[in-house]
Amino acid sequence: QVQLVVSGGGLVQPGGSLRLSCAASGFPLDYYAISWFRQAPGKEREAVSCISSGDAGTWTANSVKGRFTISRDNAKNAMYLQMNSLKPEDTAGYYCATDQGRSCPIPVGRIGFWGQGTQVTVSS
Repeated sequence: QVQLVVSGGGLVQPGGSLRLSCAASGFPLDYYAISWFRQAPGKEREAVSCISSGDAGTWTANSVKGRFTISRDNAKNAMYLQMNSLKPEDTAGYYCATDQGRSCPIPVGRIGFWGQGTQVTVSS
């Protein structure tokens, strides 16, 4: 049974940092491309960053490029999103997800498995 468990959200001041984790079970995480998405109130869910199968490459949205870094620890079967220089506009629910494909980016409509999400709030 495929499961994705997300953790690490919280409240942080502008300019601060958070690290999100996505722990997978039921499949080897490095076998598929896996992505971080976010959804702010009243907005559509959007892709933030993605890592291809076998760590062949990454993709990052322009809105977070240079501030967010995606990585994967195959030994722990987990993926991470290091978020630095956070801005109020980064406030959203963050989700990890996969379409069990191999390449990035992954369109929202193709996602087959979602983690439960974690709230990130950037506010002073």
